[in-house]
Amino acid sequence: MTDVQHRLTQLQDLATRWQKLVQAQIHQTASGAPTVQIPDPDSIQNAFSHLLRALMERPEPVMRMQVGFWMDYAKLAQDAMAQFWLGKPLNDETPDKRFKDELWASNQMFAFMKQAYLMASRHLQDGVASVDGLDEHTAKQVAFYTRQFIGAMSPTNFASTNPAVLKATLESGGENLMQGLQQMMDDLERNGGRLMPRMTDLTAFKLGENVATTPGKVVFQNDLMQLIQYTPTTEKVHQTPLLIVPPWINKFYILDLKEKNSLIRWLVGQGHTVFVISWVNPGAALRDKDFEDYMMEGPLAALDAIEAATGEKQVNAAAYCIGGTLLSATLAWMAAAGDKRYPASRIKSAALFTTMIDFTDPGELGVFIDEIQLKSIETYMDEKGYLEGHQMATVFNMLRENDLIWSFVVNNYLLGREPMAFDLLYWNCDSTRMPSAMHRFYLRKMYQQNLLCRPGGVTLHGVPIDMRKIKTPAYFISTREDHIAPWQSTYAGARLFAGPKRFVLGGSGHIAGIVNPPAANKYGYTTHDIELPAKPADWLVGATAHEGSWWNDWSAWVAPHCGKQVAARKPGGGKLKAIEDAPGSYVKAKLV
Repeated sequence: MTDVQHRLTQLQDLATRWQKLVQAQIHQTASGAPTVQIPDPDSIQNAFSHLLRALMERPEPVMRMQVGFWMDYAKLAQDAMAQFWLGKPLNDETPDKRFKDELWASNQMFAFMKQAYLMASRHLQDGVASVDGLDEHTAKQVAFYTRQFIGAMSPTNFASTNPAVLKATLESGGENLMQGLQQMMDDLERNGGRLMPRMTDLTAFKLGENVATTPGKVVFQNDLMQLIQYTPTTEKVHQTPLLIVPPWINKFYILDLKEKNSLIRWLVGQGHTVFVISWVNPGAALRDKDFEDYMMEGPLAALDAIEAATGEKQVNAAAYCIGGTLLSATLAWMAAAGDKRYPASRIKSAALFTTMIDFTDPGELGVFIDEIQLKSIETYMDEKGYLEGHQMATVFNMLRENDLIWSFVVNNYLLGREPMAFDLLYWNCDSTRMPSAMHRFYLRKMYQQNLLCRPGGVTLHGVPIDMRKIKTPAYFISTREDHIAPWQSTYAGARLFAGPKRFVLGGSGHIAGIVNPPAANKYGYTTHDIELPAKPADWLVGATAHEGSWWNDWSAWVAPHCGKQVAARKPGGGKLKAIEDAPGSYVKAKLV
């Protein structure tokens, strides 16, 4: 078969697959199956309608932006002529890893294209930011979606304006583009017609084999979670067990990826009897499970199970992201309820990783919280019973659009390359659903109404809760570059607790700053041994920077709450028998 015939066969195969996809989409639309778009087009249109009205009423900002743009453009044209005639390189506006190919600097056409794009992007964003007459939420939406547009229009995202793609096309005779088309079709078929580029080699990892490998047993389970007890690696362990409450928006093994970066394995090695909640990936049958069900069947049920397994009523607890929000609410409920079965003393200390309690400033996630979008999501969940995992994934990917969307479009579809095998991105693609009742409560009560930080604002299991009644010693770790839980907001939540507390600010972002093993000696962290002042900026004044991982700092902080040394406990050796090997079956449930 000649190359031409081979290409024709490939194109015919792609056309057939495309036709089947289109027919499937038409059938799905005709069936009346519930759909929801995140972000919601109506919300976007509403935001930019307000922007247009504001510009018509006060056109001066956009006029100034246009004047400034043309002045800078004239300067850029002058510099480009100097490059052409004198070989003088253009000044780089800003470092940007999208433009790492050397032709973006050395080639006159590409250098001009790059600088023109960056300059236009800057003026457009500055112009939008300078518009008067928008409320704070609308202004944030306009800025966010303007950035999405700018990111999408980068010349790196198009075959004809990306020098790396042009070189690959010439060298391979267009094979890269053919490979890219096939990979795009694979993604469309795998995701039911949704274009979600693969971030990693999805066949390179298997739970229990090369990720989530810390040995242990599932010793308890209910509708919402499996409880894993890990096998000790020391002859003696701390008397007080450690319970970890991970987020249910993603799966628990972010804390147990590979051996070298597993927080769970490290904690076991430090002599802790570690228990971890592995949340179920819920379907429609769990649609009515509410936030308080997650409390009762999550951390509270785990306390009873741990007592049965070890004989210990008390635990130290740690929780991550929304898991920390749940643990905080649980601590407040225990403090207020006066329940003899669950007194506040059952949790000796709490460590909260990048945890939002005060949602006054939820960062860019707040862009997705308005009445238009919430009603659309709720209508979908009422019919479906849950929110799809890929819909949550889209939201989080848009927070870092160039890294988590467009870089893979270029790599997979334009360069025709397979994505690299990366454990963190494999976890990131392993999405989970959200039960309708729980997610409605979370979005409304916390993100929209910000009731969790208000005394009596939230009622759980018949008890109004108040964060100010929590006297449990607490350790808060946040990260400087967190785009999901901004550290200034987590700091505000930390100030609500009434007991002794330590606030630590780590480096990097929401994931890398937490999954930061001591052996890596990366990022560092900052501490300040003072009562938390009202303003986060004031806390930073005089704070002490440390090299290495915050894990060691937390280990030293929790040590006084760990009790004496006792003989190591084997999973299944107490009143709870082993059900199955870790990581268990709940975590292995994949979205279809």
